[in-house]
Amino acid sequence: MGQFDKIFEPLTIKQVTIRNRIVSTSHSEVYAKDGMATDRLAAYHAEKAKGGIGMTMCGGSSSVSIDSPTGWWNSLNVATDDIIPGLSKVADAVHHHGAALTIQLTHMGRRSRWDGFDWPNLMSPSGLREPVHRANCKTMEVEDIERIIGEFGQAARRVREAGLDGIEVSAAHQHLVDQFWSPLTNLREDDYGGSFENRMRFGIEVFKAMRRTAGDDYMIGMRMCGDEFHEGAMDQQEMLRIARYYADSGLIDFISVIGSGADTNALSANLVPNMAYPPAPFLHLASGIKAEVDIPIIHAQNIKDPVSAARILEEGHVDLVGMTRAHIADPHLVNKTREGRVDQIRLCVGANYCINRMYSGLDVACAQNAAVGREATMPNKFEKAAERKRVVIVGGGPGGMEAARVCGERGHDVILLERSDALGGQINLASKAPARDQMTQIVRWLAMELDRLSVDIRFHTEGNEETINALQPDIVVLATGAKPSLDGFAGWQGDPGRVVTTHEIFTGQATPGSNVLIYDVMGTHAGATCADYLAGRGSLVEIVTPDMSVGEDLGGTVRPVYNKRLLEQEVIFTSNFGLRDVYTEDDKLVAVLRNEYTGQEEERVVDQVIVENGVTPDEGLYYRLKDRSRNHGQVDLKALFAAQPQPQPEYDGDYLLYRVGDCVSARDIHAAIYDSLRLCKDF
Repeated sequence: MGQFDKIFEPLTIKQVTIRNRIVSTSHSEVYAKDGMATDRLAAYHAEKAKGGIGMTMCGGSSSVSIDSPTGWWNSLNVATDDIIPGLSKVADAVHHHGAALTIQLTHMGRRSRWDGFDWPNLMSPSGLREPVHRANCKTMEVEDIERIIGEFGQAARRVREAGLDGIEVSAAHQHLVDQFWSPLTNLREDDYGGSFENRMRFGIEVFKAMRRTAGDDYMIGMRMCGDEFHEGAMDQQEMLRIARYYADSGLIDFISVIGSGADTNALSANLVPNMAYPPAPFLHLASGIKAEVDIPIIHAQNIKDPVSAARILEEGHVDLVGMTRAHIADPHLVNKTREGRVDQIRLCVGANYCINRMYSGLDVACAQNAAVGREATMPNKFEKAAERKRVVIVGGGPGGMEAARVCGERGHDVILLERSDALGGQINLASKAPARDQMTQIVRWLAMELDRLSVDIRFHTEGNEETINALQPDIVVLATGAKPSLDGFAGWQGDPGRVVTTHEIFTGQATPGSNVLIYDVMGTHAGATCADYLAGRGSLVEIVTPDMSVGEDLGGTVRPVYNKRLLEQEVIFTSNFGLRDVYTEDDKLVAVLRNEYTGQEEERVVDQVIVENGVTPDEGLYYRLKDRSRNHGQVDLKALFAAQPQPQPEYDGDYLLYRVGDCVSARDIHAAIYDSLRLCKDF
């Protein structure tokens, strides 16, 4: 038996034969427009089908009702027949490549926002406020219950008419069905509350309504939690009981099991485990339910590679393995596994760039794969260029490595100059922080691809004018990155020589102190991970920020993780304060803090002050080369934004010159990689 044979066994559920055991579970793509499916949504799911996946599940939190608003997540509105034509296009696109397609339907009850769009009165079984979304709601009347049950039925009809293969109803994440289940949210005393059977009644009637409209032969399943991990909520034993009850009803054909409730920010971080979590941390919950029921079980939480997927299937824990973020990182994961190209799979690192964007209402994108969500304009596979060019790339960070990869795929003669002895740039610093080591996988994959493509990498080589001119390039791409900055934060009057940067801590240029103040202007990973790094080595740490809270831009699934890690190590959080000055007193440093609102000043006596103020572009080489280039270093933005090739330059010169990534302006890994992909794909 081959290592991955179990992955490629088909599975038939009702009328659907799923060609293998790998699925992409439902999530909000944020690719819809006005609640309707778009060509972009179709292309996103079709790419996974093209890549060999067994089943992809679209439209996380797709609404069945007008009072469960879709606009905040830009999810699909299945409360109207207008959805049918667009959904049909998605189904046709996926079926064309041999995969199955389902959709997640839900009513979110109180788990939404009321202050926009149609300004609905949100509702829940007992009118209790939702902590995470901070939403008040009404207590559902029987008429509301009956209406919404009927709306689930009509939504199921629309999905079947659109040609999709099945439906998943969300009874997880504190949506309306599991709001009825939970004794924390259901305090009713009528037929829909109190006893176990009464609390189950709403969900049972929802599935009955869907069966009446979609038919008994149609695949309909349910997503549920295996344990809410919340005092007074539903634990593993209660969830096992619920799973048995619904499976025994004959109304559902599969159960997708996740771990953790979602009614607090701390619990919500568990839903999409980032790189701080171990692999498959909640598999035992799905395995426990599989042992109790006779219908297929799906599980997807932090399963990133085919070796893990095969093991999980072989050991009989579940019937279908969800690899959702794994397919955002590499939609061709399954075919690469089938073809023996496992080492070419771009593995998800759990950065959660994708889900954090969705939580902010932004379209899903991947930290390392800039083609995802842009399938109509950005290739996952490349054609060879009509004419072979010599491309010299300066800088071996993520932007430079991606530029080299894309140019190599296009068949060009590529030379990558890197001044240090290693590729990776600032990713190498980020990966030194606790719970961030998986970031090195981005570098590892790119480095392996550059080796496969025979890119000429020259370490310990300064990319200066003399070196570049000697190579006689046709195109020069600068990816020289950025340098830490101590300039430009408001109110600072101190001597920069009295502070160090987070870069100096992670590179070892500065020795950590025993009593440290970190001043974090940026609110992203660097400040929080530096605090984690130092606290883990025994330093007393206070992290100060002018923002309203520490780590304000870490993202919805990452920030709670760092709150927990830092608070467990007794790191002191001080928000709403700026750093005004640092002076010496005896052998100590005194940091002068000023409240952003009152102007009140406070002082801290410490051994070390560390400042995270971001970075500033390293652009000296660009300006030295600019006048010798045929395009004066300029990018035609209209062509770039339209995903078109750059026009022919207007000036005489030796080569074309472009900049990518932080040496243009400091952004993030995705921006640097996207810069390179959309520029170099047409060289």
